[in-house]
Amino acid sequence: MPRPMTPALLALVAERFRVLGEPARLRLLNELREGPASVGTLVTRTGMSQANVSKHLQDLHAAGFVDRERRGAFIEYAIAAADVFTLCEVVCGQIDDDMARRREALGAG
Repeated sequence: MPRPMTPALLALVAERFRVLGEPARLRLLNELREGPASVGTLVTRTGMSQANVSKHLQDLHAAGFVDRERRGAFIEYAIAAADVFTLCEVVCGQIDDDMARRREALGAG
């Protein structure tokens, strides 16, 4: 039975989707799929600025998508909610289906 969607719950769901609605945050989550990483490592891997990476990681942490742990002078970030990738796979599947329908409609199928 589906959970009742109260206005308060809808607001919480919308906030999580807002956090995931930024491509840079999705990119950071994808990088963290490989394992925990520091801000410096993520800067190197993504080419994003340190300030940008730090801000996006802060947002991801606040939303519960990543955990952080101090390792000496560095803080390492890791995926906290691996089920976020299930959501990404659902959306990717929908995109694939939509692209296939468009190709078929254009006769490129």
